[in-house]
Parts: sequence; C-alpha cells; structure tokens
Amino acid sequence: MEAEKGPVCVTGGAGFIGSWLVMRLLQNGYTVRTTVRPDPECKRDISYLTSLPGASDKLHIFNADLDQPESFNAAIEGCTGVFHVAHPNPLKEQDEEIVTKKSVEGTLGILRACLKSKTVKRVVYTSSAATISHSGTNKDIVDESTWTDVEYHRSLKVRETPYVAAKTKTEQAALEFAEKNGLEIVTLIPPLVIGGFLCNTLPSSVYLFLCMIQGNEHLYGYLKNKSMVHIDDLVSAHIFLFENPDAKGRYICSLAKVSLEEMSRCLSAKYPEYQIPTADSLKGIEGHKMCGYSSQKLLNSGFKFKNGLEDMFDGAVQSCREKGFL
Repeated sequence: MEAEKGPVCVTGGAGFIGSWLVMRLLQNGYTVRTTVRPDPECKRDISYLTSLPGASDKLHIFNADLDQPESFNAAIEGCTGVFHVAHPNPLKEQDEEIVTKKSVEGTLGILRACLKSKTVKRVVYTSSAATISHSGTNKDIVDESTWTDVEYHRSLKVRETPYVAAKTKTEQAALEFAEKNGLEIVTLIPPLVIGGFLCNTLPSSVYLFLCMIQGNEHLYGYLKNKSMVHIDDLVSAHIFLFENPDAKGRYICSLAKVSLEEMSRCLSAKYPEYQIPTADSLKGIEGHKMCGYSSQKLLNSGFKFKNGLEDMFDGAVQSCREKGFL
C-alpha cells in the first residue's frame, strides 16, 4: 500500500483532526478527496483547506452529510482508501438515540460505498477513548480488548453519554460490518487530542485544555488524570496504519496520562504571563477516576511518537493566540 498515493477520501475534513489529516496526506504525496457538511449559504470559510500546499492540484472537496449516507458515494468512488473522521456534532445533538442512529447509519452507509467502489483497500476509522474508558472494571490501564459498558456510563449520570454511546456503538457496528463483508478496517482510538489547529473554530479538546489558562474552574475535574496525544502524532498514526499491510483491528494512540498538578507545573513554567492555578490548589479537585490507555499494540507495529507534552501545549497556545482565542 505504501507505493499507492490515492486518491483517498477523508470524511469530516473541515474539523480539527480531519483538516490536519488532509494536510499531512497532501504533504505525503496523496491525492485527497475530502467531505464537508453542505453550506447552501456559503457562509463557512474553508480557505484553511483550499490554501494548503498542493491543494490546488491534489485536493478535491465534496459536500456530504451523515444524515444522507449516500451523499458520500461520489467522494469515495474510485478511492484506494477512506479515512472516516466525521461524527455528528455532540454539542448540537444531545439526544442519545438520535446521535447514535445518525453516527451508526452514516458510518455503515460509508462502508457500503467502500464495498461498492471495489477500489477501496482499507478504511481507517477514527474512534475515541470513550469506547474503552468506561467498562466498569476499575482497571488502571486498559487495552484494545476493553469496551465501554454504555449502561454503566449512563449510571454515572454525566452529560457525555450521547457521545460515548454513539462512538462505542458505531465502532462496534463498523468492525462487525467489515468482518461480515470482507472489508479491511482499522480503528484508531485517541484520548484528548491537543496541539495546533488549522480550522477557524476552537476544537472542543483544546477548549478543555484552555481551562487551566482561562480559569474555567468548573472544567478542572474533566482534566483530572487525563490521557493526551499530539494531533500530529494522531494523524501520523492514521497514515501509518493505512500504509501498514499488517495492521488489523483496534489501535490505541495515547502518549501519556497527565495529572492536573503536572499540567499546572508545566504551564506555569512555560507561560508565566497567565495565572495558572498552583499544583497545591488543585489537589482537592474531584473528578471521575480515569484509566490509562496502553498504546503497546501500536508501538509494537513500529509506530513512534514524536511529540511530547510541551509540543502539545505550545501548539495549542500558539494557535489560540493566532486565532484570537487567547
């Protein structure tokens, strides 16, 4: 697969992960088709995609929406691979049944288009640590054999259940469909994704990270012992698994688990101009116990992480400053 340079399709190319993936694929010599949500009034600015190096010759943008799975057919037809990143916006659609149905049916429609094309050799699906974090087993470290128990998560009575349920059921449905139909699929499971961003909107993961800088104390509990990965490492893992002929099944892509105290010390040292809460002041913050994630399967396949915590934080802060969020 390494010798083939597309065309490949990236769904959800206007988002945080999707736009980075488009950029890196173009840099690696791929011809890329990407899908964005329809914008009848032409109000959305996607110049950050169209102005990418190589975009004028090798990037083709299609309108598609998960509400209409068949709308992805044109973008997928003739492609050698598909990177399925698109997901219903969890901030706009909080009803668990609706968001899950849209995510599952949209994904299965995309996989059917891959089969119909007869050219797609592999699908890489962007899953989430939400699919492994809430098994109810109280394990300190989990691997790809772990699945979230949606009923258990619902019992926690936290607001993220629609997202957790949708991502878990979608990944399960995608793997089951692929096995039944002989379609090669690899799923990639990231934790909190941090780093610089191309898109014009503030990614939700970066917004959560910013709480330490902006003093949004109500969010501190969500960062307690949070696992993280740099956006560049995550998209590199996507391409690595697409090109690796031996890749199969689920892969966790997580660099490290970071405590609030560690974040405080790192941010205070890097950005003394901001009023970062002290490590001592954070010791009483309560939050749900978070397990760590083992990336050993990904590492054993030959992948190497290139970015550390400082790279994540520097990239996020720089982009936030450039785009007026700080």
